[in-house]
Amino acid sequence: MLKILIGLAFITAPAYAAEVIGIADGDTLTVLQDRKPVRVRLSNIDAPEKRQSFGARSRQSLSELCYGKDAIVAIQSVDRYRRPVAVVTCGGVEANRAQIERGFAWVYTKYNTNKALPELEAAAKAERRGLWSDQDAMPPWEFRRTGRLLPVVSVGERE
Repeated sequence: MLKILIGLAFITAPAYAAEVIGIADGDTLTVLQDRKPVRVRLSNIDAPEKRQSFGARSRQSLSELCYGKDAIVAIQSVDRYRRPVAVVTCGGVEANRAQIERGFAWVYTKYNTNKALPELEAAAKAERRGLWSDQDAMPPWEFRRTGRLLPVVSVGERE
């Protein structure tokens, strides 16, 4: 019952302002809320895993968008790890949407509620932005299902 109440509190909570103090990967960041760190998952998108092609570049993109900036966190739901799942706006830019536009995340079709995102993903793909420059780009939900343990680096990601 407590888990349900905690979940409902997140879902019904209004958007709040917070400072972004950490970037875990291309779809997860940490904000400081009431002087406490809160890990937030970006809603509607799924970014490459850290060990996946473009994982580091996706994280870097989200960092450029949000790290050290004030953010507006609009919670949509709570995931199975009890993290708030939210639309996050940093410096006036919606990070969820920007990650799709830049080609550093997929629309997470299983959970997407934003009807504009698939069109933005199609444009990024057509223009071969970000991960779409790799013709063998694998969605992270498939990558996780394969259980791959070794890093995969695409030609476009070599330094």
